Amino acid sequence: MGSDVQANYFDGIHARAHPVTLQVVDGALHILGDGVQRRIALAGVRWPERTRHGMRVTQLSEGGELHCADSAAWDAWSRQQGLTESLTVRLQQSWRGVLASLAALLALLGALHTWGLPLAAQASLLVLPQSVDIGLGEVTLHAVDTQLMRPSQLPLAEQARVQAAFAQAVAHLPTEDVPEWQLVFRSSRIGPNALALPGGTIIMTDELVYLVERDTDVLTAVLGHELGHLQHRDGVRMLVQTTLLGTVGSLLLGDFSSLLAGASALLGQAHYSRTAEHAADVSAVQLLQAASINPTAMVTLFDKLAVVREAQNTDGAAEAGPDSWLGIAFASHPTDVERIRFFQQAGTGR
Repeated sequence: MGSDVQANYFDGIHARAHPVTLQVVDGALHILGDGVQRRIALAGVRWPERTRHGMRVTQLSEGGELHCADSAAWDAWSRQQGLTESLTVRLQQSWRGVLASLAALLALLGALHTWGLPLAAQASLLVLPQSVDIGLGEVTLHAVDTQLMRPSQLPLAEQARVQAAFAQAVAHLPTEDVPEWQLVFRSSRIGPNALALPGGTIIMTDELVYLVERDTDVLTAVLGHELGHLQHRDGVRMLVQTTLLGTVGSLLLGDFSSLLAGASALLGQAHYSRTAEHAADVSAVQLLQAASINPTAMVTLFDKLAVVREAQNTDGAAEAGPDSWLGIAFASHPTDVERIRFFQQAGTGR
């Protein structure tokens, strides 16, 4: 192989190809052919990436292209001229390089998901005003009422009794630790549940009230957990984190079409991290202890949930899985065993 290679030159004006000879001399690419004589600095040449198959197409900064159908001849000529390939090209030509790059990408995404996104979401909360929470809460409440809830059938007197018990417990907390909150009741399509929406609305279902036999200590424990989510702004944090994750995914996949679609429904079916759930449990214990309510009251809830879950498993009624009836809040929490142990230890002072 000599110091030149054959190619077809297109001037960018006419469709006709000009057979030419290419040479690299004195830091420039020389294009020589019948009626063609061009000298272009190597910096003005966009060299093609090496692939296993296909034509080599070189773009020229001053206009025009070079096409070489003999890829093997082109690659050999490029090496002779000292036209080194980028690290990216060398890696993608090696299966070891591809595997190493894939492993590095997965490790980066894992670190981003585990540490980067939570930290970014936490930082975002510092600059997001409370008005954002309120607006999101209103939209989410509408979505939840449309998709998951029905009007409450619980007597107004019973609603007032539960609300008064919770308000009395909250009154024992330092004022600065208590976010704005309002308690509303709904009849649920997904069974006994409670959830906190951004902005301060806490939803409690009729089914949960009846499940615990209207025990206000247990209901206060549940509401204390949801108040913890409001204190930590977990709903907004989750939405910010999910949005950031969607943005990263869209950058990687090139699809922004569904980035924020269904955001309100997402909040209405919040699956918080185990860390966030534990922090909310800690807040519940602090509330119960301040109000002189034994934290083991929460264990009563898990005992009753276990009875219903066992009955449904026995009857084969839960087609979507044993926890599907629990719905939004409880299905995403740490395991019952962990939570029961936590509340028992808090109740016994250990």
